[in-house]
Amino acid sequence: MSRPLLLACLALTGHAAEPLSRKLEVDFHRDVPSRRLQGLATRADGRLVPGPVFTDLRGPAPAPLLWTLEPGATPGTWLLGTGPDGAIHEVTLGAGADAFTTREVVRLPDAQVLALHRTAAGTLVAGTSPGGLLCLVREGRILARVRLPADSVLDLLPLGEGIVLAATGNPGRIYRVDLARLAESSGGEAEVTGSAALAARGVTLFGQIRDRNVRRLARLADGRIAAGSAPRGNLYAFPAEPGPNPEGATPRLLFENSEGEVTDLLAMPEGDLFATVVFSPSSLEARLASSAPPAASPGPNPARPGAEAAREPLPPPATPVRFTGRSALVRVPPRGLPEVLSTRSNLALYRLARHGDLILAAGGDQGELVGYDLGERLSLTFAGSASAQVNHLRAADPARPGLFLALRNNAPGLAWVDLATAGPRSAETRRLELPGPGRFGAVRLPRLTGVTAGDLRVELRTSLGSDETEGWGDWTPLRLDPDGGWRGEELHGRSFRLRLSLEPAGPFSLDRATVFHLPQNRRPQLQEFRLLPPGLDLLPAAESPAPATTTLSQVLQPPREEARGRANLSSSPIVAVPGARVATWTLLDPDGDAFTATFSLRRDGESEWRDVVVGTREPFVRFQTSHLPEGTYETRLRVSEAAPRPAAERLSHTFGTDELVVDHTPPEILAAEAVRGADSVVITVRGRDRLSLLEGLELVFNHGLRESVRQPADGIRDGREETFVLELPLERAAGANAVEISLLDAAGNTAARRLRF
Repeated sequence: MSRPLLLACLALTGHAAEPLSRKLEVDFHRDVPSRRLQGLATRADGRLVPGPVFTDLRGPAPAPLLWTLEPGATPGTWLLGTGPDGAIHEVTLGAGADAFTTREVVRLPDAQVLALHRTAAGTLVAGTSPGGLLCLVREGRILARVRLPADSVLDLLPLGEGIVLAATGNPGRIYRVDLARLAESSGGEAEVTGSAALAARGVTLFGQIRDRNVRRLARLADGRIAAGSAPRGNLYAFPAEPGPNPEGATPRLLFENSEGEVTDLLAMPEGDLFATVVFSPSSLEARLASSAPPAASPGPNPARPGAEAAREPLPPPATPVRFTGRSALVRVPPRGLPEVLSTRSNLALYRLARHGDLILAAGGDQGELVGYDLGERLSLTFAGSASAQVNHLRAADPARPGLFLALRNNAPGLAWVDLATAGPRSAETRRLELPGPGRFGAVRLPRLTGVTAGDLRVELRTSLGSDETEGWGDWTPLRLDPDGGWRGEELHGRSFRLRLSLEPAGPFSLDRATVFHLPQNRRPQLQEFRLLPPGLDLLPAAESPAPATTTLSQVLQPPREEARGRANLSSSPIVAVPGARVATWTLLDPDGDAFTATFSLRRDGESEWRDVVVGTREPFVRFQTSHLPEGTYETRLRVSEAAPRPAAERLSHTFGTDELVVDHTPPEILAAEAVRGADSVVITVRGRDRLSLLEGLELVFNHGLRESVRQPADGIRDGREETFVLELPLERAAGANAVEISLLDAAGNTAARRLRF
């Protein structure tokens, strides 16, 4: 017999053949939240791989809302577009610094600075909302501004030679801005009087879409302009030059949706376009509504002269409106059809960045940082922020590839994302729950690549409850056994968290972990017990033949032995045998243990139990009562666990079951009469039994008629003394003048008498 077929046959031989221990697979991608990763990433195939170190920086929050991030004029400086005061701030920090300082550069006459670009000459171009201002700022003052015929300026795309494209919302348009001409018209804010007035300021219509907002812009490798929209979430491609059409260039649709928001575009030199699309009724409005005011800034740190931020704990993030939509990462090749690379539920993706073959995507509303491996074609989850949202990612230092600066909101601030740093890395699972309380065995990682088992530190924390924070024990380091498993000493619990730590020197991957456990041993349960009426015997049905074929469901979920036993018992025929008794029961072991049963009797007044059957695995017992003395007997069913449960751990329980009456004596007829009346014959019988309840009356008339009476005269058959009455119409008794009566008790005994009428 081949090995697979042998395993299938073993699976079908019964539930008792299965091990009592269980195992729980830990899928790191599913079970490790982003905020419990440090220097590691979880991949969609469930593995742990190298990832960035996410470090929230300490420093004063410059504004309640941080929207956009732009490199400053000197290394180590950055520009922030903020809200709701419409200010642009400069942040100063060095690569690797853990704190930053800020200063306000300028305050614009609008609420939100959503788009920001610094030209090579040092001029700042800013787009605002909800006034739709486009402003030029130089040396801390507004050089020129124009109010576009739109509610918001959502994105800016520099094309070189002093030309910038501005994407607007409500309506969805793209304007071509000649910065030199706009700077020359510095005589105040232009009123919206038509295209001629805008053209005089160097602003012309480049293109427009039917959707309400042009959310993002990108320049493709072939020179075309890609645009992403909202609230439909479409992707468009505009020609590099709009041509003479006054309505702007005509776009080509690259990717269509019905309800979504394109939150970012990333164009590759090789021609690919990547986009993040958030499918939610109003992502931008939700972020505006959910962001909280900034917490009070910590005081200066005397240990770091000149630093305005102390190493105080970050304020807890405010609770955002829970995001219930989904996000998608879309790839549009230069030639071909778009494809959705990955989707994430309950996660909004905001901005994109690239590092080698990795696509990084910043998101929320739990401060997530996720990615996609272009080589492996698998999704990744990286370490996340303590804030609720990560709104922007920018490469921080050309001399340090893999170092990014992240913008975060709620609480607002900055963070380092470093993919090249060395040092300790760790991952901690969320609270995982066993089916019930139990004892933990080994933790095993079947495959390690790039590291050895000795490089890992594995810890386990357990709880007997289901609360996320209360009732937990300490972290227990697990020892590495020679067989490659990590074990602890007598760890018990219902919930657990697993933590892995390592300091690798090169690339590595850790496969999914398996946690072995032994469920708490619980006693067998008696679900049903029945005594069949006296005089009935059972002919057990033959075992059902083994199926000719084995199905996958039978291998994955083998039928329980007791279930098959009950099925055979239910199909067994019943025959009448004097003195025979049959007891049936349904037992259940919550843990799937095999068990045996012993059925015993004890007569009232006696101390010794008589074992009728010992150690049976059948769900019934057949026995004779003809040899037993009359009387009332107690019955019990003692159930004991059996192999493969070790003898020292086997539990047993004794169930008190139904009372058994052994009665060999027929009932006594106290009075009986048959009276013929004017229109009927009335037969009245009163009887009594010493041990059993009376069952009824059987009558046979001497002209062949048979009748039975089961209902006593008082209406309730509940005693050992009863009166039974039969009224028989004369037409049915015509020709008869005598009747044979038989009084029956519940034990099957009868007393007879002949009456004449």
